[in-house]
Amino acid sequence: MVKFIKWFFIGIGALVLIAVIGYQWLIHNTKKHSPLDKVEYVESGERIAIDYCRPYKKGRDIFGELLPYGKVWRTGANEPTTFLTSADIMINGKTLPAGDYTLWTIPNEREWEIMFNGKQYDWGVGFNAEAAREPEHDVLVTNAPVQMLNDTISQFTIDITKQESMTLSFAWDNVRVELPMEWAE
Repeated sequence: MVKFIKWFFIGIGALVLIAVIGYQWLIHNTKKHSPLDKVEYVESGERIAIDYCRPYKKGRDIFGELLPYGKVWRTGANEPTTFLTSADIMINGKTLPAGDYTLWTIPNEREWEIMFNGKQYDWGVGFNAEAAREPEHDVLVTNAPVQMLNDTISQFTIDITKQESMTLSFAWDNVRVELPMEWAE
């Protein structure tokens, strides 16, 4: 009986080890096609950090095809995009409190709906291939117009810049969406 218990635990240990190695292998292979990137913006001691995975166009029609209009997108690949702000931000007259969020969008032909969601999710989509976002956890929802580009952006890009105001931008394929933001007072 002792020998059976010993081999049972060795078998369980081996299965756990195989599962951990397999999971790490899956993550590595998934991320090499849509690599992880980080955007950091610091101004006057306040910080915004965005972690997201950057899929490639690979000759595909992106908006309206790969990403159907009117459907929630995890705004990148793999895990949902995360958005951290160390201070309150004003976006289109609404306050986004300091904190950690997941960032979701609904691409449309003329404008995008952008949602900052207070829940952290393990993966961006469920087994039904639909976005994992739960709308009841949305902290701020806003819209931003689509700008059509003359050039093609081959890899999805999120950026924060500051000219006249701080701007969160999304660019991919021939589309750019800019969302003006400012630190709340």
